[in-house]
Amino acid sequence: MNRRMQFKIKQLVIIVISWMAIGFIIAVYDHLVLRTHSAQGPAPDYSFPVALAINMGAGLIGALLGGSFLVFYINVRYQDKSYAYTVIAVTVSFILIIILINIVLSLLGIPDLLRMAKNGLVWSIIVAITQFLIQINSKFGHGIFWDIIRGKYNTPKEERRIFMFLDINSSTTIAEKLGDQKYHELLKDFFSDITNPIIDNKGEIYQYVGDEVVVAWKYEDGIQNGKCINCFFDIKTQIHNLREKYMKRYGVVPAFKAGIHCGQVIAGEVGIIKRDITYSGDVLNTTSRIQSLCKEFNQEIIASADLITELGITSNYTLQTLGSIKLRGKEKEMMLVALAPIH
Repeated sequence: MNRRMQFKIKQLVIIVISWMAIGFIIAVYDHLVLRTHSAQGPAPDYSFPVALAINMGAGLIGALLGGSFLVFYINVRYQDKSYAYTVIAVTVSFILIIILINIVLSLLGIPDLLRMAKNGLVWSIIVAITQFLIQINSKFGHGIFWDIIRGKYNTPKEERRIFMFLDINSSTTIAEKLGDQKYHELLKDFFSDITNPIIDNKGEIYQYVGDEVVVAWKYEDGIQNGKCINCFFDIKTQIHNLREKYMKRYGVVPAFKAGIHCGQVIAGEVGIIKRDITYSGDVLNTTSRIQSLCKEFNQEIIASADLITELGITSNYTLQTLGSIKLRGKEKEMMLVALAPIH
């Protein structure tokens, strides 16, 4: 099972648990309302355990069907649409389904349609909120939104991370050829197409900076089976497989280069009006400067020798030592290594 599917199943499990909990709350709320002085009391055949089972059962079935619809269809099929579009489309769809169910039940003569309509309205709102939260989680990145909610990085923390700076080759030339709008569309397609290889290799998209994307790994995730290196070549394979699409739309297939390095960073939450989690430390500047040397050495990907030593790569790639290089703005030299896959 790839990591994308793991994320989707995790989202579905959270929806199932949340909606069943909401079903429980609705049943308890209705029960308490029936016991108030202004209420006429429960119907003769009313049973709280039965009402509880019905509401939680509705939450379970709704989550399995509706939640699956959101996670496995809407947010895949319409991932390029605006947040408002998907929230409104999903909410309207669920309202129409609820109206249809109520019409069918009324034709069958099933009573208590008013309560069913009330529950339908409540569940429509819950569906809209659920879809909105899924979209917000997607905006921040998997797990980052939850980190912000629980204040994990309110106090800055030192972490060991791996970073890859990936940049499109000849971006200025391509932009002049295509024009601003068409070039933006190319960037949008490119960033979208490289997302799955990044996720599958346990990477996190940290930043988009112009035509550059910064990918981060927790140290243990990036080291595991060389995922931080595999990611680059999986991206290369993905773009190669989509070359016909790029040639048809833009007349060019984007090529790219990358620098990769590891080290200690400070991770912390910044901002008041717009909050985000940022990393600061020398490792980011160093990685950026490593990436800038790819053109000079005519290499696709260059990594620090320290990282290569820790990865212990021996069989999948050929390694070319570039020597000890004094990076711009650095006093000490750093041993750098270029990598290429073994064909």
